[in-house]
Amino acid sequence: MEFIINHKYFSEAISEVSKIISKKTTLPILSGIKVEAMSDHLIVTGSNSDITIEKIIPKTLNGTEIIHIQTTGCLVVSAKHLSELVRKLPDNISWKMNDKYSVRIQSGEIITSLNGLDAEEYPSLPKIEANHKISLPSRKLINIIKQTVFAVAKNEGRPVLTGVNFTFNQNELTCAATNSHRLARSKIDIKNNINGSFIVPSTSLNELIKLFSSVSTAIDIYTTHNYILFKSNKTSLYSRLIEGNFPSISSLISQKGKTIFSLNTKNLLNGVDRASLFADEWRNNNIHITIKDKLLIVSSKSTEAGKIEETLEIREISGEDELSVTLDGSFLMDALKEIEEDEVSVSYSGSMRPLVIQPVGNPSQLHLISPVRSY
Repeated sequence: MEFIINHKYFSEAISEVSKIISKKTTLPILSGIKVEAMSDHLIVTGSNSDITIEKIIPKTLNGTEIIHIQTTGCLVVSAKHLSELVRKLPDNISWKMNDKYSVRIQSGEIITSLNGLDAEEYPSLPKIEANHKISLPSRKLINIIKQTVFAVAKNEGRPVLTGVNFTFNQNELTCAATNSHRLARSKIDIKNNINGSFIVPSTSLNELIKLFSSVSTAIDIYTTHNYILFKSNKTSLYSRLIEGNFPSISSLISQKGKTIFSLNTKNLLNGVDRASLFADEWRNNNIHITIKDKLLIVSSKSTEAGKIEETLEIREISGEDELSVTLDGSFLMDALKEIEEDEVSVSYSGSMRPLVIQPVGNPSQLHLISPVRSY
């Protein structure tokens, strides 16, 4: 295997795939990056067994030659040493295998030799069926993930709650995430060739957001029983799925509110943000929300720091015009930050029932937040 490659594109690819590689892997081969030279492109792969990222560097891009490939081949090289070395090299890189498991890397007057591993030992990628595929604009996919992934559980006590549930049904994709105290759900219309429900780990989705944030083309989604693949023309992310059944959320969402009111989203977010300054972490960042004389009062207090109270104007209210509830302020802020609409609707169904928060005019996005006991 021998090629000369543009430093910028090689460095970017190595950096992106190396981020998921674990330093504590039990498989030595997974501590490395697989570099494979084909006749018209280069493939760079990194994996931690649960997530695999594959980057394709084409021979030419926008009429400019990125790689000059002399001979094809494949080698696995230490991710730690290769990523650090490439990052510190000054110019285009010449790559030449010395023998079966060694590579000579040259950039300018700098010459390095790295020992490698047999690429035949590198785990093969899962087989993906081409007919189990849908395509989504990258922005739509990233938005629906951002609107839900923050609500996953942070501990591993219930593994199914550490991922986002993707449900493909007819011409609709629904994403939902919960930690049993809050829920985020969002829907988008799609042209669907997949039916089923899949729980995707939040770690995979957070990597996906980083990888595809600058992608302007469509992203293809492929599913199997154990894996899901997100693929653009140059980047592929394979993720192992979480086994188990995601909890049913329909009964929570269908509740009818006793009190429903709407107000400016930004004003509510800023008010909750200020109130959270005085919310004690050991008491779940509690803030208190009340309605009095058709005004919303957001308050919190801390024995050490003091207290704060802010009055916000309610745009519209229906049902009972009194409400008193204590919430985790950080949960409410997380939800409001993902709402782009100017107005938000809040529905209250009674003591210890979750608040339902939705953008006004956008029923596809919804958040539930359970009250906390303030005594």
